[in-house]
Amino acid sequence: MKSVQHWLPTSLGKRLLLFICAAIVLTALLQGAFAYRNALAQTDTLFDYQMQQTAFALRAGLPVDAKGRAQGTPAEDENHEFIVQVWTNEGLRIFESALGAALPQNAVLGFADVPARGKLYRVFSLQTRSQVIQVAQDMRVRRVLARDAAWRSLLPIALLAPLLALAVWWVVRTSLAPVQRVRTEIASRRPHDLSPVAMEGLPDEVRPLVNELNELLARMQGAFESQQHFVADAAHELRSPLAALRLQVQGLQRAPDEASRAQAATRLMSGIDRATRLVEQLMVLARQEERAASGSDLVPVRLDELAVQAVADAAPQAALGHIDLGLPHAEPLTVPAQVDALRVLLRNLIDNAIKYTPEGGTVDVRVQADGQHALLIVDDSGAGIPAEQRADVMRRFHRAAQEGAAQVQGSGLGLAIVEAIARAHGAQVSLEKAPELGGLRVAVRMPGGHNELGATTG
Repeated sequence: MKSVQHWLPTSLGKRLLLFICAAIVLTALLQGAFAYRNALAQTDTLFDYQMQQTAFALRAGLPVDAKGRAQGTPAEDENHEFIVQVWTNEGLRIFESALGAALPQNAVLGFADVPARGKLYRVFSLQTRSQVIQVAQDMRVRRVLARDAAWRSLLPIALLAPLLALAVWWVVRTSLAPVQRVRTEIASRRPHDLSPVAMEGLPDEVRPLVNELNELLARMQGAFESQQHFVADAAHELRSPLAALRLQVQGLQRAPDEASRAQAATRLMSGIDRATRLVEQLMVLARQEERAASGSDLVPVRLDELAVQAVADAAPQAALGHIDLGLPHAEPLTVPAQVDALRVLLRNLIDNAIKYTPEGGTVDVRVQADGQHALLIVDDSGAGIPAEQRADVMRRFHRAAQEGAAQVQGSGLGLAIVEAIARAHGAQVSLEKAPELGGLRVAVRMPGGHNELGATTG
């Protein structure tokens, strides 16, 4: 198969022309072979009919001379390729169309092939009341005439086959003209031109391909616009911490004494940490949005085990604020996911909950089944987010204006990262009031939850 594909042209138009022309040639050859054989058979039938009619025309008898002998054919009109001879019932030859060309008397009535003088003759014999009439034809001449007639019957096929191939070439070229137009249109575009390709006049076989191409261009356009917005937002958000760092450096340079210098250095380190954290979150968000756009493969992941590990990793941070971080409920659920991305999602949810929970508060993480889905829940005892602001906080760089949040340093990217990861997994993120702790509840509903202790959830 590979060897056949190796010599096939890569052009669709050339392939169509090659296969259709090959079909035309093969059909013309087969039709020519059948026509040739039919012409030979029909010519033989026609010659046999002529021989019969010649014999029938002589049944009335032949004219005789004054001595009672049948007249022969004049020497100048003799034809050794078509011979007529008449015998009496007693075996006496009374007529021959060419002197010296007489054939042996054939007792077989009807058609027979008779060899004579190194040749083969087709002979038709007819018996009347008083004589036997024989009409013979040289088979060599007969075959030559039959082949000439057969070849003449092939002439229309030989003339029409090239015309048919030319018509096929014109039809293929005309039919593929819209495809050529699409190719030319795409080839002439500028790199940033992602507008849809015009579909007018495209055949039904090509229309789905161009439609998929337009959908791809639309997705690329959305990705580019999202990237542009991300870069613009990132540049805007980085401007403030960089300006603050500049002021802190200037304050460090102008510090009059060692105590002021130490205080300025502490502020500078804190600013650097915040800027570093912002850059790290920007990189995480960019990476997750890229994964969401590329549709990376998902593998089975134990959600409860990841939750246990995430809670253990965040325990030291929670202990610093005297926050009770726990995992009161964790069902053994397996979900299709990207392991690293799911770790980032859990870390961001728990970090946000700890950050916005006052000292001595509580943060609970739960993993439980919900019908055909796995439900990841993070509750905190913080101030929560007003219902009218919950949709906005899922956007990048948006911070909710809530009581007690002024002292919390954040970039506004935590929930945006969670949303990007959830979208890549086909999951849904919902924000509501925590029913027991009174703060914020973030619930991530993931499809395909499988209980390791039983059947699929639900």
